[in-house]
Amino acid sequence: MIFQDKFKLTLAENRFLAKKNIVEMIHSISRLENVNTTFPQTKTIVDGMSVSGVSTDDVQVILNLKNAWQFVLKSDLPFDLAFCCKINGFVAYNESLAWGELRTGNVGISGVGFVPPVPIQNQVEQVFADFFRLPESATYRILKTMYYMMRSQLFWDGNKRTAIICANYQMIRAGCGIININEMQLEQWHTLLSAFYESNDDRELIVWTYKNCVYGIS
Repeated sequence: MIFQDKFKLTLAENRFLAKKNIVEMIHSISRLENVNTTFPQTKTIVDGMSVSGVSTDDVQVILNLKNAWQFVLKSDLPFDLAFCCKINGFVAYNESLAWGELRTGNVGISGVGFVPPVPIQNQVEQVFADFFRLPESATYRILKTMYYMMRSQLFWDGNKRTAIICANYQMIRAGCGIININEMQLEQWHTLLSAFYESNDDRELIVWTYKNCVYGIS
């Protein structure tokens, strides 16, 4: 099951699907950063209107995600590390030590003992290339790349957000649907993600994501 693409869409169909669900995906991804807006509040911010009672930091997260998604929906660039840096430049704008470039110092991941090494550009590019050559389905390769990006903490901030948006860009280009981890799934997802961070065994996490978080047009 895991080695088959759940959906086979045209680029136009997949872009349409993403556009129809963009507010929901922005809302879901913002919850990864503990942004406490409701869905209607998120939609209002995405639509360019002000919302009372929402912090400027939370508004910034949502607007950064909106800008990243707008870029993704129009882009025809190849997926590579340079593209990931561009997405992080949108996602982490005004939030981190530096945005849009690889991390150059040490970071920890809260709640786990694993400490990701400082990323080296040519090594990351080689891992990407190795994943692209795997014989499994596009969906599997994309999920594997997404979780590698998260565990590696390639950037100073916004790693999960960057990885999910980059994965969706690849899904759209491959016609495989979209990936959305909604707020009702976050507790289970965080448990599986933490276990993956510690073990570097992504099998259970990928199977769970494939079953529960990949959507398309039937």
